[in-house]
Amino acid sequence: YSPVQNVKQSCFLLFLAMFSTFLFHYFISRTDVVSVTPWLAPIVWEGTFNPTLLDAVYYKKNISIAATVFAVGKYVMFLRNFLETLDQHFFAGFRVHVYVFTDQPKEVPKVKMAAGRELIVQPVPSSNRWQEISARRMEIIQKLIEEKIQNKVDYIFCLDVDSKFHDRWGTESLGGLVAVIHPGYYKNDRSKFPYERRTSSRAYVAPDEGDFYYCGGAFGGLIPEVLQLAKTCRKNFEDDAKEGIEAAWQEESHLNRYMWINKPSKVLSPEYLWQDFKQREAEIRTIRFSGVVKNYNDIRPN
Repeated sequence: YSPVQNVKQSCFLLFLAMFSTFLFHYFISRTDVVSVTPWLAPIVWEGTFNPTLLDAVYYKKNISIAATVFAVGKYVMFLRNFLETLDQHFFAGFRVHVYVFTDQPKEVPKVKMAAGRELIVQPVPSSNRWQEISARRMEIIQKLIEEKIQNKVDYIFCLDVDSKFHDRWGTESLGGLVAVIHPGYYKNDRSKFPYERRTSSRAYVAPDEGDFYYCGGAFGGLIPEVLQLAKTCRKNFEDDAKEGIEAAWQEESHLNRYMWINKPSKVLSPEYLWQDFKQREAEIRTIRFSGVVKNYNDIRPN
């Protein structure tokens, strides 16, 4: 080798060493689960990241995070547990703005939030159909971003109220567009995913398409990314409605269609929205956030 080639080789080896060190410190592999998508986005599981180092990076950036939650009708009963556990586990130590959308503002519990965190109650109309409540979320999220927070916060996560936190949900979850793998389908092949299969719907996903089946109850990312998602899903839902079509799982169907075309830059494992009625599987080393057991006949208006 010439001296120039030796220098180039040394630089390349140094780069590989530094990159390997970065990966080791920030994203650690696991052999019992898939920890990267086919498009090379990380899939976050317990044991695949270093929380101390990640937090140190984002503390310096002085980031702020918004969380949205909808508590309409009888779903207000889940708010206290949601808010108290969120304050304990969701981005602890960071600035967090929690937006509660409800038709019963006076029923929102008085939960004392930690320093640097605030709870904002936003009134919304009630509804006679739970499907309409679900469908309106994208419109409301779009308006919240455009009118109030796009110059105030860096990231936003949209979460289901009939859920609670059990463990850390923090900086390891940050990305441009972030999706959560549905716990009910993460072991299935895509032929079993409950995508919208009618070609007449704008949420349609063909039988040979799809990567994962994502939860509608937890998603997020950078403000511009989530705004684009909300605008697109809202428009597609409303255009479907004009033609008398309602996707199989409302906003979740449209979200899955969007995520198929616009790949998320980070995917969160089912740890980030487990189901309490499910037996915990061996690969689930921790449950960070979960949907609580409930009787839908008691809480849904239809």
